[in-house]
Amino acid sequence: MNTQNIEIRLMGDIAEIGQAEWDACACPEAVDGARPNDPFTTYRFLSALEESGSVGPGTGWQQQHLAAYVDDQLIGVAPLYAKTHSQGEYIFDHNWAHALERAGGQYYPKLQIAVPHTPATGRRFLTRPGFEDLGRQALIRGAVQVTDQNALSSVHATFCTEDEARFAEEMGLMVRKSQQFHWRNNGYADFGGFLASLNSRKRKNIRKERAQAQGFGGTIHTFTGDGIEPEHWDAFWRFYQDTGARKWGSPYLTRQFFDIAQDSLRNDMALVLAEREGRWVAGALNFIGADALYGRYWGCTEHHPCLHFELCYYQAIDFAIAHRLGTVEAGAQGEHKLARGYLPHATWSVHWMRDEGFGRAVGDYLRAEREAVDEEIEILTEYGPFKQERIEEQE
Repeated sequence: MNTQNIEIRLMGDIAEIGQAEWDACACPEAVDGARPNDPFTTYRFLSALEESGSVGPGTGWQQQHLAAYVDDQLIGVAPLYAKTHSQGEYIFDHNWAHALERAGGQYYPKLQIAVPHTPATGRRFLTRPGFEDLGRQALIRGAVQVTDQNALSSVHATFCTEDEARFAEEMGLMVRKSQQFHWRNNGYADFGGFLASLNSRKRKNIRKERAQAQGFGGTIHTFTGDGIEPEHWDAFWRFYQDTGARKWGSPYLTRQFFDIAQDSLRNDMALVLAEREGRWVAGALNFIGADALYGRYWGCTEHHPCLHFELCYYQAIDFAIAHRLGTVEAGAQGEHKLARGYLPHATWSVHWMRDEGFGRAVGDYLRAEREAVDEEIEILTEYGPFKQERIEEQE
């Protein structure tokens, strides 16, 4: 194959690439109807963001997807966005922006290879089978070239896989290591089996929390697929607006996103709702991958002790065990997850700065930060709720 024939194109709308072509790169394992490994890089999820106005003009997330072609055959794609802020990324670079701007530079706009508003690890350089190395190389080079040619400050790929990070590092990009809290399924038959792996004090505390939560005076329901009804989104939108207003000032997703989700994404979701006296009072939304459950959004209109822990963490564990999923990713931050069986897990991103001096400064920071993250993961793991032999097995 003549690699000189590689062509990189920027697409302002994912529909320009098309569902069949995009998913042939993003989720080839699902071509015969299987569940995709990563629900967030599928065409249906990313197009829902675009169609609903959750990304696009006025949001600070302007899609400019990368597509790599060889002799007019699509070999790879990357979800690329021009960003005018750093909101909705969860790998924080605000200090970098302030530093460059204090030095007289301009940090925004920048380019971001990511799933908007979604701190979940997955492939970011999406390649057609058989073109893994060539496609990755083309997409990484293309992203850097677009950044350089347009005199932008930087390009970032966040929540990529460790393998992708190492590949990009060999191409001269900088690697950043962060951490989240994930729950791992060690073949538990039920929630009781999970509890048996914990030390007695943490086991007792979780039982107490579950009893408090489940005594809130109502019923907890989990809906998936066709079990999710439009009325459920009316309730969840109220919860999501409340949480979004408190955390971000305004919600990232529009109301229309959930209407589109009802049509095209409901098989990818597990919606946990708490009902009391005929009213929905709290809810948590999860997305389902081939071997992972991804906790995304939570909200409530009534406060009840420990109900947040029950809906977001314990119900997710129940679901993962029942459906034989290997992992629950509970989203960004939150050391309170540690006591509930979620251990620290490394996450990865890669970065390229157009200004060499600024890049060297960022590189020095990342090396020091990586040492701190490694130490933090080690310490937090030691303070985890598991019996010591179980911690050693998970390592």
